[in-house]
Amino acid sequence: MLDLSLLVERVAPILVFLVAITLVAEICDLSGLFDVMAHHAARVAKGRVLVLWLLIVGLAVVCTVVLSLDTTAVLLTPVAITVARQVGAPPLPFAMTTLWLANTASLLLPVSNLTNLLALHPFAALGVGTLGYIKLMAVPAVVAIVATVAVLWLLHRRDLRSTYDTPPPAEPHDRVLMQVAGGVCVLLAPAFVVGVQPALASVPAALVLLAATYWRAPELLRRIKMPWLTVMGICILFLIIDAALRLGLEAWLRTIVGHGTGLGDLFRVSGLGVLTSNGINNLPAYLALEPTVADAPARLAALLIGVNAGPIVTMWGSVATLLWASRCRSADLAVDVGRIARTGALCAVTVVTAATLALAATT
Repeated sequence: MLDLSLLVERVAPILVFLVAITLVAEICDLSGLFDVMAHHAARVAKGRVLVLWLLIVGLAVVCTVVLSLDTTAVLLTPVAITVARQVGAPPLPFAMTTLWLANTASLLLPVSNLTNLLALHPFAALGVGTLGYIKLMAVPAVVAIVATVAVLWLLHRRDLRSTYDTPPPAEPHDRVLMQVAGGVCVLLAPAFVVGVQPALASVPAALVLLAATYWRAPELLRRIKMPWLTVMGICILFLIIDAALRLGLEAWLRTIVGHGTGLGDLFRVSGLGVLTSNGINNLPAYLALEPTVADAPARLAALLIGVNAGPIVTMWGSVATLLWASRCRSADLAVDVGRIARTGALCAVTVVTAATLALAATT
């Protein structure tokens, strides 16, 4: 059962990180960093849509792993759609790439997903630190990414075989500000890997970028959009789950989740993670199930596989999915909810199965 004071102690740094990393991502976007990277990818691909798509895949993976899944959903999605349209390629495969990889590529680092940050506390109680977490999740994370790319290719291979004329370079941006933004991102990655507390790393990074933006392009500060409603919503969800656990939800869940770290036990945990995250959202799903699996690192890892890689079936499965849908509407890209559910179910089952097998084979 969650203790309210402990919940606040765990959640507060995560919300600080969410605000700070969103600020970092927003300034990176406004500086033109993502725009230039996407246009550079289009030129490097030399007219081959498949190569361009693979470069967007790489960019989505890096953004998700280092800057969190919400960065990919919010900032990379419109860039991917725009670049696809500029070269005359169908935008849907590119949009689906950012949606799925925002979720399925979020296993490797604690900062890649808010659920990972929440899991650091029970992992620490089991003697697993940041480097231990990365070692535990490395193979399942790579397998999840490869499986996602394979499903995307199978579904969209016909659209990805076309060619295009090389587009012109991106619109000019403030080169100094863009370089500062890129440098901050480069420095954040090793800081997160070696175990620097995410809030302690992201807050200084955000302050540096705020100062650089004020120095080079203060007019951009008015265009920064912060996720205050999302933060409030997360707080409410945490309180609801805390209350539910106190009223008997934990005891009931224990009868369903089971025990043990065998292959079947891990599949039960990851499968329940997929079902509950698509049913109510992955953050409350993780908090509800965490007390039932916090007795073994492998069980915690299986839950993360389910709640990270699984919530791509329903539009409310993760905050990133909701943000992605909003960006698609802003870009005038029609989203067929039925198609999202069908293909998302195929991807979720494939990726969670492959990653869970990888976890069982390496623990």
